[in-house]
Amino acid sequence: MLEIDAEQVFIVGELSANHNGDLDNAIALVNAIADAGAHAVKMQTYTPDGITLKSNRPEFMIKDGLWAGKSLYDLYQKGMLPWAWHEPLYQCALDRNIIPFSAPFDLDAVDFLETLGTKIYKIASPEIVDIPLIAKTAQTGKPLIISCGMATLAEITLALETATSHGAQHITLLHCVSAYPTKLERAGLGNIALLAQHFPTCRIGLSDHTIGGESALAAVACGAKIIEKHVTLKRCDGDLDGAFSLEPQELADMVQQIKRLEQALKPKGFGISKAEQQSAKYRRSLYAIHPIKKGMAFTADNIKSVRPANGLPPKFYHQLLASGKAADDIAANSPLTRKNTGLDN
Repeated sequence: MLEIDAEQVFIVGELSANHNGDLDNAIALVNAIADAGAHAVKMQTYTPDGITLKSNRPEFMIKDGLWAGKSLYDLYQKGMLPWAWHEPLYQCALDRNIIPFSAPFDLDAVDFLETLGTKIYKIASPEIVDIPLIAKTAQTGKPLIISCGMATLAEITLALETATSHGAQHITLLHCVSAYPTKLERAGLGNIALLAQHFPTCRIGLSDHTIGGESALAAVACGAKIIEKHVTLKRCDGDLDGAFSLEPQELADMVQQIKRLEQALKPKGFGISKAEQQSAKYRRSLYAIHPIKKGMAFTADNIKSVRPANGLPPKFYHQLLASGKAADDIAANSPLTRKNTGLDN
């Protein structure tokens, strides 16, 4: 099975509520995520009763956005991944050689996920303030991914301190904007560098709710090492999170773009690389622009820095003007060399 590679961007396909209440759809999503070349599939493990109360009081009603008019309970009832589905979905992921993991939303969910041998845990953005949940998840000793949507630095610090004090050793913080969808101009990708600055012991990544893959690519360029993106079979199917999810081919395209971008971001070092050897022939060097007789002084009127690079480097120009004399006859349009300039003497 794949493991998280610290040197590679770890790409996670988020199943979320896009199963549309159909196990076959959920399995198809896992297969699509694997086909796209992602490294993992992430699920959400909760029940409506474990995450909210069944109430139509105003504070339990969603007033705007994609889910306006629904109660929290009804939304989570529709979006939940039945716990009985987890095992076949985990097995499907393992069969496809990608990592299955989940975000628990209450303490019972952690116990349940442990029975499945979950290798990684995710703390969703709203749960970053649920300190008992973070503590229990950390006690498993598994790698922990924490989304930081809406969180203050103090809240992130407390979550991180809680996780480490309860046994978590490999912690990733995901920059996240908890708006569905997130407008690209409000993606706030500069926070990736800020998280790296404030929490240098953690890996940093992005949980992305923008439409399309541009934000994920930019995040990788900003240093993100984990990308989490929602996936749907077809946006037109009306999945709860479909509006800001990638379709399978879009996910595959994003995976390939990230792989190419990773190659582009590798340092090349300094000096002439193999790819630049042909171009290096056309750097500047010193040439005679008129015939120069042996013993004649070099002047600004008879030598010049031009392309190609067959002659002395231009760094010798002022030295030759100051004291240089031709050691041999030099024809016009000929390169100056150590021999014909007397620099070898």
